Amino acid sequence: MSLTFHWFLPTNGDSRHVVGGGHGTPATAFGRNRPPTVAYLSQIARAAEDLGFVGALTPTGAWCEDAWLTTAMVSQHTERLKFLVAFRPGFVSPTLAAQMASTFQRQTGGRLLLNVVTGGESHEQRAYGDFLDKDARYRRTGEFLQIVRDLWEGKTVDLSGEHLQVEDARLARVPDPVPEVYFGGSSPIAGEIAARHVDVYLTWGEPPAQVAEKIAWVRGLAAKEGRTVRFGIRLHVITRDTAEQAWTEAHNLLDGFDPDTVKSVQAGLARSESEGQRRMLALHGGSREELEIHPNLWAGIGLVRGGAGTALVGSHDEVAERIKEYHALGIDEFVLSGYPHLEEAYWFGEGVLPRLAAQGLWQHPFAPTSAPAAQVPFTS
Repeated sequence: MSLTFHWFLPTNGDSRHVVGGGHGTPATAFGRNRPPTVAYLSQIARAAEDLGFVGALTPTGAWCEDAWLTTAMVSQHTERLKFLVAFRPGFVSPTLAAQMASTFQRQTGGRLLLNVVTGGESHEQRAYGDFLDKDARYRRTGEFLQIVRDLWEGKTVDLSGEHLQVEDARLARVPDPVPEVYFGGSSPIAGEIAARHVDVYLTWGEPPAQVAEKIAWVRGLAAKEGRTVRFGIRLHVITRDTAEQAWTEAHNLLDGFDPDTVKSVQAGLARSESEGQRRMLALHGGSREELEIHPNLWAGIGLVRGGAGTALVGSHDEVAERIKEYHALGIDEFVLSGYPHLEEAYWFGEGVLPRLAAQGLWQHPFAPTSAPAAQVPFTS
């Protein structure tokens, strides 16, 4: 089975520095260096498409542009790239979301993937008019996905749940193909939702031993439901011709972290109700020391950014080896990013993907016999 790689659209802005934000914290000033215009995001999307990334994740929250609107516009400047649209079920009715997804599929030729984000920050949820607590939000997510999936199957849905109620709901046209649903969460109730409803369970980039535990946990829960779930991981990447060059870049990023900004971001993230965010914070403890928490796995990004806070750092060969290590655990999909996103897409696409292709682990999804990334590039 060929590994699947997705890239990231920085709808909070891009820079040669880390652009912080997420999980209730605002985007940092570096996001103004390259504003998230449709033109710039389309440039990244086209590069990702050419290099062989299957899709591109677009985040959700007050810290970035709206994912649905942005990807709808960027899709018109690409041909094959799929869009992994993050959205929060509490902010839109399930029937409308099912209809939006169906429309997106028809207008883009089936290029929608959905990343369901329950929301781990009550203070941010309340700003959008959502006053449920965390566990209730997860229960609502389960009801939401039950309704949406039934609608996508062409059923007429009547449901009177704890949080959602629809009557005689149906779609005039169902999506073809049905979008795959991606979902992440580290709390017990998140595992239950994943086991019952999702296609791909996503974890942030924890060390392999912790990732293995998560995979076993969700796989066991899914088996009890009579289902199987695929697994993906969300990571940043800093890959260069040599390890020394990659670590120099990582240290340059670290040097750009203003101490006051780190302190402010860490204080904001400490309020998070997200179990996954708590696990990310525990990897670095707010300290700049000992940030390599596993060979080639660097926790520095998490000092100024919420959510995914770790990066694979090393030579192209080393990064390829770490990807193989995660794949051996059961990870088949990798959702990656790097600063700046345009240049880092090329570093990874021209440096790491050819090495994985040479080992039979990856093939270009759009042009497997003629793609530039199918040949190992010259390195000095």
